[in-house]
Amino acid sequence: QVQLVESGGGLVLAGGSLRLSCAASGSISSIHTMGWYRQAPGKQRELVAVITSGGSTNYADSVKGRFTTSRDNAKNAVYLQMNSLKPEDTAVYYCNARIQRHSDWFPQNYWGQGTQVTVSS
Repeated sequence: QVQLVESGGGLVLAGGSLRLSCAASGSISSIHTMGWYRQAPGKQRELVAVITSGGSTNYADSVKGRFTTSRDNAKNAVYLQMNSLKPEDTAVYYCNARIQRHSDWFPQNYWGQGTQVTVSS
């Protein structure tokens, strides 16, 4: 069994910062791409940022220059540093990871439970 556990969401004023963390645990052989998605009320889930096992990153245009993702492979963890937050960043943020378990032939996609980020004006 594999679990992704997120932390760090909350309420912040516009212009403020938050840091999200996500740690994977379980019978993990390897972790490939890790990333963050978000879903605002009434909207589809959208990609925010992804990071490969080698550290290459990609961001949604709406967060470029404001958000930074990083990972600690030794801790099976991924982070999202969010600066200059805007009210439109309000959403539930989900951690995502492509993980291969010891018992698997191929990696599978796993999701965290989500953490609420609310940015007030």
